[in-house]
Amino acid sequence: MEFKPHGYQQYCIDRMISDDKLGLMLDMGLGKTVITLSAIADLKYNRFLVNKVLVIAPKKVAEATWSKEAEKWDHLSLLKIVPILGPLQKRIKALNTPGDIFVINRENVVWLVEHTRNSWPFDMVVIDEFSSFKSHQAKRFKALTWVRNHIKRFVGLTGTPTPNGLMDLWAQIYLLDQGERLGKYISHYRERYFDPDQRNREHIFSYMPKIGSEESIYKKISDICISMKAEDYLQLPDITYNTVPVILDIKAMKDYEELERQMILQLDDDKTIDVTSAAALSNKLLQLANGAIYDENREVHEVHKCKIEAFLELIEKLNGKSALVFYNFQHDLDRILEALKKSNLRIRVLKTVEDQDAWNRGEIDILLTHPASSAYGLNLQEGGNHVIWFGLNWSLELYQQANKRLHRQGQKEKVIVHHLVVQNTRDEDVMKALNSKGDVQDALLESLKVRIEKYKAVQRNGR
Repeated sequence: MEFKPHGYQQYCIDRMISDDKLGLMLDMGLGKTVITLSAIADLKYNRFLVNKVLVIAPKKVAEATWSKEAEKWDHLSLLKIVPILGPLQKRIKALNTPGDIFVINRENVVWLVEHTRNSWPFDMVVIDEFSSFKSHQAKRFKALTWVRNHIKRFVGLTGTPTPNGLMDLWAQIYLLDQGERLGKYISHYRERYFDPDQRNREHIFSYMPKIGSEESIYKKISDICISMKAEDYLQLPDITYNTVPVILDIKAMKDYEELERQMILQLDDDKTIDVTSAAALSNKLLQLANGAIYDENREVHEVHKCKIEAFLELIEKLNGKSALVFYNFQHDLDRILEALKKSNLRIRVLKTVEDQDAWNRGEIDILLTHPASSAYGLNLQEGGNHVIWFGLNWSLELYQQANKRLHRQGQKEKVIVHHLVVQNTRDEDVMKALNSKGDVQDALLESLKVRIEKYKAVQRNGR
């Protein structure tokens, strides 16, 4: 197929060729992969400026997306893409295979650096979903800093560079410029641009930007970062968000309220609410809203079928239209599969490239997947236009990226995103936080505080 780049795509290609470091912060669906491959092909075969390129990507993306995109376009036919995946011996063999672009999943970055540290072979590195390197404490980030001096060209690709706020930018920009713009240390960056926010006597739990920090940070990095939004460059079909309210029966609601009350009161005894305890409590409540819960031995206990029944009704209303279904917990998947067993629908769990291809060929009615394993890079827009969230989670980044698996370039129908939301439960808190598009972690803590105050009031009135 002949590639005729849009104006913005050609601009990005030209910048990637002329600049030795670039943060490409393009909205989902704008074609980051083909832009990057086009630039690499030019750098490799026309200008002889790169030899070996390493692409670091989420596992599902590393398995298929880059090789499939290269196969798609005529001008990329010379590129040989080698995946560095699987068991140790297979990875070592791949490293010794002749090729142009070597694609590895981010979980194996530390291994790759340790294996090749004294003879690092890649003069260009591309990180697909750059925001997965937002933590300065992560081993994968530290590993790349060890070999950064050996990398001549560095590109970061992401649609969501700051999923949890501006603090996420430091590590990503450091990998690009080794501290030239935002400083060589996270502590200096934090001190210059942020003030403590939530804290107790011993610990600071979060920071908030100082007045004017956002503009100052963006100005600092503007010369090495390109930011574009899809709505400015693409005419995509509309996307509609539909909330399907789910009501628990009396017994299920009683069970939910009892669990919430007991765990919140127990949590309140600890005096300090931190992110870990809040997330653990939310996890339990979200499980129960979905219909089942794990005990301390990871045994599953089904409590109700209210959400499963609402899900089956929604599937029936789709009247044969395919649906991409996101689940949250393993027991959600098991129970959904059990509920659909007697249907005549073609059901599959997204695990392999063949599953992705079968969906895009229209051979699957219900494609089940977890957002963490398929939110990035996968092109699923040809297989349907309905998304169903059976269970929600607190990650705004995963939520936005997952919805864009269908709402992207090539989609021909209006995309409808359905959310199964159990009323008067944690589901509503998560939905509200995602809709606000703000700091979801802060929303998690704030909503928990509201619940605690509610039960304190009940206790006072009870006395």
